[in-house]
Amino acid sequence: MTQTSPLASAYAETPRSRCEFYRRVCSLPTVIDPATGRITMRAGFVGAVMMPTDLAQRVKIRLDLRGVAPLPIIGHPRAHMWTFLVRSDIRPIGDPADEARLWKARVVVVGDGDIALPSPAPDALMVRTWVSPAISKFRPSGSVVLECARECLLRPSPQ
Repeated sequence: MTQTSPLASAYAETPRSRCEFYRRVCSLPTVIDPATGRITMRAGFVGAVMMPTDLAQRVKIRLDLRGVAPLPIIGHPRAHMWTFLVRSDIRPIGDPADEARLWKARVVVVGDGDIALPSPAPDALMVRTWVSPAISKFRPSGSVVLECARECLLRPSPQ
């Protein structure tokens, strides 16, 4: 029996095999666009919280300190944004000042629509990559991710 090296299997990965991994191991309802190899899923049971990278890095540190792991985080290098895949447990914000603070900081909650995931299909523009890959069915609470974002916005990091 011939063993395949991890490097060789990385090159053999296809959008289809990645999509199957997302479905089987991570319970993400993914589909593939046959024309582009783009992998997406419909938000619903799984949602997302998107924010600028500098804020997201601070949020990740807070989540790490709380022991919330593993964190599935998608990076968008060209847009300087991160997307946290979360449980869809976010309630309406209610406080207009709080909502305005999140909006001004470009924090976006995705509870409906499509969420694009990294694909092994060639991506010359480096549109999506894993900052912290999805490796299991665990997703943090969307409410906790937003709470950490609020804390970071109320207490800006020292420059």
